[in-house]
Amino acid sequence: MSELEDQIDTIDKSGIFRTLTLFKEHHLLHQIDDGCEGVRYELCHAHGDVDDDRHVHFHCEVCHRTFCLEELPIPSVTYPDGYQVESVNYMAKGICPDCAKKQK
Repeated sequence: MSELEDQIDTIDKSGIFRTLTLFKEHHLLHQIDDGCEGVRYELCHAHGDVDDDRHVHFHCEVCHRTFCLEELPIPSVTYPDGYQVESVNYMAKGICPDCAKKQK
């Protein structure tokens, strides 16, 4: 949300938040948690009420960008009896290829 605030100076913070909430309710975007800066939003490629475009995300600890690795599906995990999983966030952290090149 802070990235949008920096780029859109014609809409106030509450307007951006209401719009993101509305888009989320209509399955136009979903939230991802990069474990660092709070919540990020990503466009949904799914159609309908089920978000079936889940994939791995990568957060670079150098440049602080978060990447969608759409070609990598979230691995299947079997949970013990009694656990009801509502959502899964698969976030890998490390150094992206651009930052790795700069460090050499």
